[in-house]
Amino acid sequence: MVDRQQSGPIVWCGIVAATCVLLYLLQRVLWLSVPFLLAIILYYMLLSPFQRLLRMGFTRNTSAMLVGAGFVLAMLLAVLVAAIWIPAPATNWQDMPGRYLDAGVRFLRNVLAAMERQFPILRQARLGDSVNLNLAEYSREFFQRHLADVVVAAAAWVPSLLLAPFLAFFFLRDGRRFKRFLARAVPNAFFEKTLFLLHEVDQTARRYFHGMLKLTIIDTIVLAIGLWAIGLPSPLLLGFIAAMLAWVPYVGSIAGCLLVVLVASADAPDNNAAAYSAIFVFIIARLLDDFVFMPMTLGRSLRMHPLVTVVMLFVGGALAGVTGLMLVLPLLGVTMVVGETIGVLITDARLQARHRYARSLRVKQASVDLK
Repeated sequence: MVDRQQSGPIVWCGIVAATCVLLYLLQRVLWLSVPFLLAIILYYMLLSPFQRLLRMGFTRNTSAMLVGAGFVLAMLLAVLVAAIWIPAPATNWQDMPGRYLDAGVRFLRNVLAAMERQFPILRQARLGDSVNLNLAEYSREFFQRHLADVVVAAAAWVPSLLLAPFLAFFFLRDGRRFKRFLARAVPNAFFEKTLFLLHEVDQTARRYFHGMLKLTIIDTIVLAIGLWAIGLPSPLLLGFIAAMLAWVPYVGSIAGCLLVVLVASADAPDNNAAAYSAIFVFIIARLLDDFVFMPMTLGRSLRMHPLVTVVMLFVGGALAGVTGLMLVLPLLGVTMVVGETIGVLITDARLQARHRYARSLRVKQASVDLK
């Protein structure tokens, strides 16, 4: 087994540098990295029932087909239940972005007005008038230019995202064959360590994504209870969307809170208490996440120091934007396992001696008839 205490500064510099290079490359092939990430998440979601079918005697192909079909049926059933349970919106789908944006602008104006009444210096600086003018210009420009671009960009991503279920299916069916393909290229002296490396990479990614899925379920329940308590419509749906957005560190939590505030402002336009209550619910959920839920779910699955985690989050965001924030922690965990294992292989004198001795035996065997 790899002793992580043997990893020195040179190995860790290589790990950080390799993670940065991979993040930069993934940003360049974003159309492939995002569906690949979704496929990995889906793979680890379906891995447990897939393995259970294998233990029952089904072949890998049949098990993958059954699990995939079950997942599709579950998604169709979830969509059907949501369509029946969630009430129809009061406005048309085309008018909903404008309705929520107007509600957010109105809430911000009310907050500024309250601040000006509380602090006269802000009223003298005409803070509310300047912000209202900028908001009016931005809202008009957003609807005239950016909204159509956002819709077109989202439609362009649909074919790429459809790759995710196909990739997940082949991960389930042919994952073992790919591991064998990699193992055949390894010298015999390093075979055991390579098997351990593949196992550790798989376990690291599995622990991380399983922890994130558990954290998403817990966040959904907590947020749904809080939003239901303050009287917002569709609390379970809003809680689920906010929990999914929280997969992007920091930025996702802010986006989820902003979404719920917009819904609260649109649902109760003359009552800012609902929006303030929604912000309070998100603050409580964030505190529970940081101090209770994350240690219970993710815990020490990646076995990283908190300082390394925070620094790499900033590095990932600087190199690859939102994609870097999502990918940097699992990518760093996998790169850490690979780098530390390779570092042990390079510095293990016994394994190096076994490799040199095996090479000398092959040379003797190949040249025995030449004498």
